[in-house]
Parts: sequence; structure tokens; C-alpha cells
Amino acid sequence: MEGKSSTDPIRLVIADDHAFYREGVRTMLLRLPDMEVIGEAADGDETIAKAESLQPDVILMDIKMPGTNGIEATRRILHTSPHIQVLVVTMFEDDDSVFAAMRAGARGYLLKDADRDELVRAIKAVSQGEAIFSPAIAQRMIRYFSALPRTASAIAFPDLTERERQILHLIAQGESNTAIAKRFTLSLKTVQNHVSNIFSKLQVADRAQAIVRARDAGLGT
Repeated sequence: MEGKSSTDPIRLVIADDHAFYREGVRTMLLRLPDMEVIGEAADGDETIAKAESLQPDVILMDIKMPGTNGIEATRRILHTSPHIQVLVVTMFEDDDSVFAAMRAGARGYLLKDADRDELVRAIKAVSQGEAIFSPAIAQRMIRYFSALPRTASAIAFPDLTERERQILHLIAQGESNTAIAKRFTLSLKTVQNHVSNIFSKLQVADRAQAIVRARDAGLGT
């Protein structure tokens, strides 16, 4: 594939299941000489096909679409076309969605309430191989990593997900479910489900036993 000239417009595919949103973004970018919308897709499978046939520079990828979702579509596209840059543009700002997108290979993550200037800056950044996040997402990532346990816990508890390991770390610090829910903007029910899964995977009967196991592994310090 020939190298892209700095004077060439950035070639975009908009992937979103809402035609109204695709039209709005296309209209927003229409008058920009350095942007060119070359295709649209309404679901994950169509996005994969358009990526293969059109080979865009950047795909604006929604997460929740019919059939194959945006995360899996990103993973499949980058497996065969790693030079394509994916910028997730979605309404979902929970940690699980953000990190699933990053693990799939997305280069950026914006919320749909971003204005034109923010969207344009993000498109230009990811087209040059940079990673970019909306301010709200960046703050969530900072909070997430600030609460992550040391890497030894990943070895001690390999069956735990990143989220479960993070919550176990806070449990070992004496945090209540209510405090954990507030800290990460989760519902109390969601935290309770995570705690139940942690107890099951650690094969402990209660919070006290979980704290002992966690502190033995170096968590909570």
C-alpha cells in the first residue's frame, strides 16, 4: 500500500446504526478540505466489509450496533488491516467499554457529545498514530489506574478480571460496597455482583476471608 501524502485528505468511514447520526457527522465534516467521508456502515459486519474494500485511514466506530458489535468489528478489522486507525465515538463511558475498545486496538475514545472541533482534533490525532481520549474518559482512566493493585496480584489471582482485581484491592483497604460504587460511578448492585464473583473465584465465604487472601498477596497496602 502506497504511503499517504500529508496533503491528501483523511479518508473516513462512519460506522453507526443511526442514519441520523451518520448524516450529522458527514455534514459536520463536509466542508473540511482535509477530511473525506468515503463510506458509511450501519452494523459491525458492514463495517468490516467496508474496511476491507475501501481501506480508509480512520473509522469512526460506534460500540453498540446490530450483529457484530463495534469492539469485535475493531478487533477483526485490525487483524487484517492494522494500518487502519479506529476512533470509537459512542455514548458509553463505563470503564469496561473503554478498556475493551483499547484492548481491541482502538486508538481513541470520544463521547458522542463531542463538538466538531474536538472530533476533528481526534480524527487528525489518530490518523497520525496518536492515542486520544475525551476529557471525561481521560479522567476515568486516571481514576482507574490510580486504584489498580500491584502486578503481583495478577499472578496471585489470575482468574480475576481487571475490574474484580481492582475491587478486591479496595476491599482489602476496608472500603465498603457503597464507597466502591461511588468511587467508580457504578450501581451498588453491580459492585455486589462483582464481590460475589470475587468470593466464588477465591473460594472464600465472606469479606473477612477475602481480605486475608488479598493482603497475603500484597493488596490493600
